[in-house]
Amino acid sequence: MALARRSSNLLKPLSTASSSSFLHRRPFSTDDTTTITVETSVPFTGHNCEPPSRSVDTTPKELMSFFTDMALMRRMEIAADSLYKSKLIRGFCHLYDGQEAVCIGMEAAITKKDCIITAYRDHCIFLGRGGTLLESFAELMGRQAGCSRGKGGSMHFYKKDACFFGGHGIVGAQVPLGCGLAFAQKYRKEDHVTFAMYGDGAANQGQLFEALNMAALWDLPAILVCENNHYGMGTAEWRAAKSPAYYKRGDYVPGLKVDGMDAFAVKQACKFAKEHALKNGPIILEMDTYRYHGHSMSDPGSTYRTRDEISGVRQERDPIERLRKLILAHDLATEKELKDIEKQARKEVDEAIAQAKESPMPDESELFTNVYRKGFGVESFGADRKELRATLP
Repeated sequence: MALARRSSNLLKPLSTASSSSFLHRRPFSTDDTTTITVETSVPFTGHNCEPPSRSVDTTPKELMSFFTDMALMRRMEIAADSLYKSKLIRGFCHLYDGQEAVCIGMEAAITKKDCIITAYRDHCIFLGRGGTLLESFAELMGRQAGCSRGKGGSMHFYKKDACFFGGHGIVGAQVPLGCGLAFAQKYRKEDHVTFAMYGDGAANQGQLFEALNMAALWDLPAILVCENNHYGMGTAEWRAAKSPAYYKRGDYVPGLKVDGMDAFAVKQACKFAKEHALKNGPIILEMDTYRYHGHSMSDPGSTYRTRDEISGVRQERDPIERLRKLILAHDLATEKELKDIEKQARKEVDEAIAQAKESPMPDESELFTNVYRKGFGVESFGADRKELRATLP
């Protein structure tokens, strides 16, 4: 899968004219909508379905936006690492660096009316759904300006207006909820689908198979996305699963194995899956990806895998470096311009962190809100909000 080691038309610049005057001029502007066709890094592997084409159409504008967004996500996660080590982020924190192509490619194939629900590695999914850096860092640091008002933290990002129904802390529990969202979409006769995301560690959960069985029985527009980063916490997939071919786990449900380090492969797969789910019901997508950090911030990530393995993936399969090579090959930007984009990402992240630090912590009375439906449970009241009242149904 090493991009640098394979010969492909993918890395050849498109020729726009034979005149030598074009040698010093870019064939496209970065906001051009000219179609560029690229080939996925490896073929798709299908189970009970005919895989989609490896040829994917894109534009200079999309290529540059992919690079810009993924550079921002990468920088956000690296900054979150530093904030955690500085004790400005407390509790659990699971970082997404290395896996950015999954959420970027997925967003390019769907709309904000399609639902996404995921586990606790959710920061970049939130950003892809239209969330802001300020909301992200404020939530990570438990501040009022956070997307969950500072009460959810790293594992519970949420953006209902963009149909992002959150990060979830209980392993695999989001999949039945995702199938419930798909049930609602079908019940309302909506032309939308739900992407229920989970990791290889959650792939052995019984509730996942129960939800998939119901989704198949009722032909729900549910797409189960297994982000296979090959390690469930510190356990390699081959030690936890007798059959680590997760895209085949549905048996009667079709599946597709995808290079999750290739944003265009993800885009093509998600487009294919959405069309399938609306017509025929559920499908499983296995994204072959990799996380650079440990499972969480308490995991150094080097006790169950070698540093050579990590650096090897960075050199051969990194999703941002793949885009960089494509952009340079098609002469859409210079190396310096791409470095400037990364510098701008660093600046935006630093500014968002500074703003998030200015946001106050939630008021103590917020401990008792958003726990029960309004009118039930425990509420705080009084001038100083320190008196409590219990209301029973």
